[in-house]
Amino acid sequence: MASLATRSVARAAARLLAAAASSTSRSLHLLARPAAAAAVSNGAARLDVPAAVRQAGLAAVQVRGVKTIKFADDEETVYERSDWPLEKLHDYFTNDTFALLGYGSQGHGQGLNLRDNGLNVIVGVRKNGESWRQAEEDGWVAGKNLFDIEEAAEKGTILMNLLSDAAQTTTWPTLKKYVKPGKTLYFSHGFSVVYKDDTNVVPPTDVDVILCAPKGSGRTVRTLFKEGRGINSSVAVHQDVTGKALEKAVAIGIAVGSGYIYETTFQKEVYSDLYGERGCLMGGIQGMFKAQYDVLRANGHSPSEAFNETCEEALMSLYPLVGEHGMDYMYKACSTTARRGALDWAPEFEKANKPVFERLYESVRNGTETRRALEFGNRKTYREDYDKETSAIAAQEMWIVGHKVRALRPDRSGKSI
Repeated sequence: MASLATRSVARAAARLLAAAASSTSRSLHLLARPAAAAAVSNGAARLDVPAAVRQAGLAAVQVRGVKTIKFADDEETVYERSDWPLEKLHDYFTNDTFALLGYGSQGHGQGLNLRDNGLNVIVGVRKNGESWRQAEEDGWVAGKNLFDIEEAAEKGTILMNLLSDAAQTTTWPTLKKYVKPGKTLYFSHGFSVVYKDDTNVVPPTDVDVILCAPKGSGRTVRTLFKEGRGINSSVAVHQDVTGKALEKAVAIGIAVGSGYIYETTFQKEVYSDLYGERGCLMGGIQGMFKAQYDVLRANGHSPSEAFNETCEEALMSLYPLVGEHGMDYMYKACSTTARRGALDWAPEFEKANKPVFERLYESVRNGTETRRALEFGNRKTYREDYDKETSAIAAQEMWIVGHKVRALRPDRSGKSI
């Protein structure tokens, strides 16, 4: 009977050959992941994919790669995961240890993806804290690939500072002594470095300082990776001591689960990130949803009707069309009456909202949002305080109704009504 490793390689070969025949959109490292997982376990020997299989996979993916694309009037360089197949990632990082400092949303997603990709990764968190417990639940083993923060920082060659923004500020005086020549300092947010006057995070000048920022939560980073897809991310270089900082940032970006990557700067990343979260991505959409729902309820509409016409139709029917095909496609997919009204009222909403967005961007740029986040995040009761505010949202009638409406979706069979 063939060994498990042999069968895994055979399955990987079949997948790679199928990919070569039918698709150029998947990367080798994701296609080979089932085989790699059979032979790699937290630093175990890496899988040696047969040359014929490797060549078939490379032939499939090399159709795509680094390219320059004109977005509006600007040309931008875009990197794809096909540039970094699994074997190339293994060779590139063969002497490196990824020290994942922090195990929150991004730490969870990026760490598990690195591990599944067969790279040498360890986790550093506060011993016996909540993050330590969560890491153990995910299979990280104390003393093997799970350590306290300082021990992980000492062992790592690529220090991935994925602690919360507030925690990065308070731990930097301790961590900075581990950022030694030859190591790389990695972030997934430009916050600490850009707002150094508030955070006091000033990296030493003799190391590469890079960033890869996935455009989504760490949970989404993990989910898309497991689906064989990948999230879009941005990369940036703050310091390039080795002359290979950008290359390294892109390689890590692919290793943590990115599907394609574009370049930015630390400053532009943090400005756009803070602005977007407070605007259309989170704060703005909650505000718009609630305003529309409340007006419908005040005018006698039932709770279910108000929710369906505000949230459910948007999230389940219309927004997916925008995500897949664009706003114009969604308009054309709706009735002429709906289309006419949307075209007439969109400028009104733009006019009303633009001054708010301008105030918001200035609040990000001048550091007001940073100071607010640091003040709140450094409270001893910040978790409890956040929970109170998010619980207040959950207690809004709109979202209570939402629980029941979602339970009525056919794929949920009326669960949890």
